[in-house]
Amino acid sequence: MLNLLFFIRTSKLLKTGEASINLRVTVSGKSVEMAIGKNVMPKQWCSERGGVVGNNKEAKLINNYIDQVKSDFFELYRQFSYEGKKITAQSLKNAWLGIEEDDQKMIIEIFQEHNEHVKLLIGKDFAYATYQRYVTSLMHVQDFIKKKYKQKDLPLKALDYNFITGLELYLKTDRNCGHNTTAKYIKNFKKIVRIAIANAWIKSDPFANHKMPLKKIDRGFLNETEIDIIKRKDFGVERLNYVRDIFLFACYTGLAYSDLKKLSKKNLVPGKNGLLWIHTKRTKTDNECHIPLISAAKEILNKYSFHPYCIENDVLLPVYSNQKTNAYLKEIALICGIEKNLTSHLARHTFATTITLNNNVPIETVSKMLGHSSINMTKIYARLLDKKVGQDMKHLNDKYANVNI
Repeated sequence: MLNLLFFIRTSKLLKTGEASINLRVTVSGKSVEMAIGKNVMPKQWCSERGGVVGNNKEAKLINNYIDQVKSDFFELYRQFSYEGKKITAQSLKNAWLGIEEDDQKMIIEIFQEHNEHVKLLIGKDFAYATYQRYVTSLMHVQDFIKKKYKQKDLPLKALDYNFITGLELYLKTDRNCGHNTTAKYIKNFKKIVRIAIANAWIKSDPFANHKMPLKKIDRGFLNETEIDIIKRKDFGVERLNYVRDIFLFACYTGLAYSDLKKLSKKNLVPGKNGLLWIHTKRTKTDNECHIPLISAAKEILNKYSFHPYCIENDVLLPVYSNQKTNAYLKEIALICGIEKNLTSHLARHTFATTITLNNNVPIETVSKMLGHSSINMTKIYARLLDKKVGQDMKHLNDKYANVNI
């Protein structure tokens, strides 16, 4: 909030007997004082009014000047707010006096501060993968500014609709990002803009007329025949056999790559009726996952229970890096004659569709095992196979088969 007070000091008169008219500028409780370049005889000054008394020409000129100074300061305050500049009494004074300052908020500077904040909260409010996405998003914004504006950083006032659409075009063309990947990077940047708006560093929202919804993508899944082909194949290469087993374990449990990699014996919990469960928290969302292990999954764990890597690192499975895993899965798909894009995440879709829903496991149960916070998230993964539709309709057909017409 800006407050202006015009005053004179009678204790410091000029040789002419006049007093200098001063202005006290106050912003957020902090003040600076300055002379405005006008003088007045003390008896002509009205403290309550903050101006000169009288209707003569000289009094009117001074009062008009005071009104203009007021107008100047309130306009500077409005301009600073709009441009996202830091507003202090000193910065307003300097601007009115024509003293240049370099204290405006910058896009990359704010983004870096945000990322440092996220980094400090890894394991508390954010997953490491979330921090990595923000780091990558920052890198793309930096590269875009360098390419289009030939600058290392830009002030917040440069943010407008054209900046956002330009960033979108850059991601899709120069970075060759797909629509959904671009949308996620744009969403990360949008958070930085919201921070700027919340702090009143900018007034208008450059995203006001920008829409970029995610496109629905069918990532596919394996059917029972394809799972069986992979299961029975002996690749004759240790690395491919490892990746095959871990991929199948993911198909039987629905665990994502990051969750598989960190599994240890402490995640194994005995249950009733001899069932063995996995209790873990999802790396991505920190949601709880409780998954009963079917016999096929337990066989894979038993196979690697004495593996040197697992013993040395206190893990249940010898999981390669995600990059290597996906590269080896492509080899496996080629050898098995499977034309689908085999990835570690495809296993999660296979669990939701082929392993559970199409074997009459209720979607509420599947959602719980996947660690989803709502069934709507599970629906993205879930599809019904023709086999399941046929079975369900057969019951309906049998019910009406003997109805007399």
